[in-house]
Amino acid sequence: MKKLFQGRYSLLFSIVFLYLIVSTAIRLALTIWSLTYLSGTLLSLLPAFGIGFLFDLTIGLFFVVIYNLYLLFFPHYFIGSFLDKALTLFILFLTLFIMYFGSLAEFTFWDEFGSRFNFIAVDYLIYTYEVVENINESYPLPLLIGGLICLVLFTIWIFFKRGIMNAAFTHKMGIFSRLKYSAVILLCTILFISILRNKQGEFSKNTVVNELSKNGIFSLFAAYKSNELDYEAFYITLPQNEVWQLLKTGLLQPNQRYVVNEPDNISRETIPHEPSTRRPNIIMVTIESLSADFLSSFGNTEKLTPNYDSLAKESIFFTNLYATGTRTVRGMEALTLCVPPTPGNSIVRRPNNSNLYSINTIFKQRGYHSYFVYGGDGYFDNMNAFFGGQGFYIVDRDRGNPIPENIATERFRIQNNEVSFENAWGICDEDIYKQSLKFADIEAKRNRPFFQFIMTTSNHKPYTFPEGKIKRPQGSRESAVEYTDYALGKFLREAKQKPWFNNTVFVIVADHCSSSAGKWEINLSKHHIPCIIFNSGLPAENINRLTSQIDIMPTLFGYLGWEYVSSFYGLDINQIPSGQERAFVGNYRTLGLLKQNIFTQLDDKKGARQFNWNKSTGDMEEFKHELIDTLINETISYYQSASQRFKQGKMKETASFPN
Repeated sequence: MKKLFQGRYSLLFSIVFLYLIVSTAIRLALTIWSLTYLSGTLLSLLPAFGIGFLFDLTIGLFFVVIYNLYLLFFPHYFIGSFLDKALTLFILFLTLFIMYFGSLAEFTFWDEFGSRFNFIAVDYLIYTYEVVENINESYPLPLLIGGLICLVLFTIWIFFKRGIMNAAFTHKMGIFSRLKYSAVILLCTILFISILRNKQGEFSKNTVVNELSKNGIFSLFAAYKSNELDYEAFYITLPQNEVWQLLKTGLLQPNQRYVVNEPDNISRETIPHEPSTRRPNIIMVTIESLSADFLSSFGNTEKLTPNYDSLAKESIFFTNLYATGTRTVRGMEALTLCVPPTPGNSIVRRPNNSNLYSINTIFKQRGYHSYFVYGGDGYFDNMNAFFGGQGFYIVDRDRGNPIPENIATERFRIQNNEVSFENAWGICDEDIYKQSLKFADIEAKRNRPFFQFIMTTSNHKPYTFPEGKIKRPQGSRESAVEYTDYALGKFLREAKQKPWFNNTVFVIVADHCSSSAGKWEINLSKHHIPCIIFNSGLPAENINRLTSQIDIMPTLFGYLGWEYVSSFYGLDINQIPSGQERAFVGNYRTLGLLKQNIFTQLDDKKGARQFNWNKSTGDMEEFKHELIDTLINETISYYQSASQRFKQGKMKETASFPN
């Protein structure tokens, strides 16, 4: 072993050894950080460190691939020359900087998402402007970069001090000797990459333990390779006739009938008890990361949301509502398409997602003009292409990213003189609400009804907003929530002064919760979100029944008494028989159905698990014996059919209306 650190390859082995030390230290630190989410004894964590070592070794070997090839092919005659030293130092500096930067980023990502790098990190690598600006605004970047450079230089100094650098420059190995070393190292690298899979780190029922066993860089590459998941290939399936029979039974409301007798057509005509031709304006405010537990209505004692809490008392208030996912695009998908969260990327981010049957299909039929109002650049997460593809007008910051040419929509750029405050993710909530008022005024003057889908950004890291609005300091989640609530209250006070206010319904809902970390793959408590329907003209009431995010708009249409043809998976909560309420909850890979207190979970290893969920404590107890097959089959029918319908183009508007 000692000889490995005394020859031409001494520096290569030192880099690998250093990476193993750093990675183990990260795993230990994250373990201590997450003790409250762990279960079992410390001995039960040993497999995580053992499996993790293999992942770390693989990435350590991957880090030195370029240097390994350099050592193999650099001419024997020039070993130890100025050129050799200069190239080696450049490769070493770059390798160490990437290594240390990636290690530091592990902590920030874990803090935000409670996991190693995953598909979210892949997405963030695509949208570099928002991410780089967010990092710059959230952390003292010059100080961090300077510190990383100092750490790299200190490491290089240690290598010189220990004689490692000198050994690399003075030991003139022949080509055949070098070939033996390089070939073995390359073969080991290829072998580990070939046989190791990220799923092999998922040996525990505790999701935090599984994440600890992984390596961030390895997980990043694994997520990049599996950015799309085909339902049939990875999940339990049922025969097609059984899927459609179960689905059509579950979707039919008492006030609906199927319009055609086709096994796989779910188009249903909704026939209200008291049909109405009323066309109120509708403004949907989708608030970034507004967890239910921020509200005083749900027990929070910090008085962060006085405006929302006050509005809830005057509104139809959904108190038992669950978001379908943990990302903004999942909330958008649920609220506009009213479908369960299919595996892999949200439909918002997928190709061929234009002209889908959506809430705007219904609005267009009734003569509405619909707007997507966003304070950042809607290029992020493909939002502009998605909303434009459903016929929305786009209002965004427009940083020069065009909407695809095949999307025919009108785009309105938020001008610099309309912005009082802006950070990495977009303009502050007060400014975005001014855009809402501006376009509402325009439509009102044209005497036509409008729908607005507003996406706020202030309740997002770096949690910055205009000074002097609230007493709390900048930079914390609680401060951002309080500012978000302040801006919402100001918006509605200003809207009340408008002539169109009395004929405008406001739907104020969260896109998802602020975090989802916990012991389980899916933490139901971290999907609990608030929603109110304000100014509807109906008596205030609390809807305490279990409700899915995909049910919000069908429920609103029910309150409005609209007759329409639906191919939604979402239902009018007031038409669901007692005891049949359900909520769809998932993440990138895991799909679930909550019904009463039983949560049925499907995973991408063709597995199914069931849990008893205690809402008051947030704990889930897994079924140890027989599973409830009827619930498993029902869950499969929803997710299998939704995945197939999108894949086969049956979610398109043209597929939803029979000839």
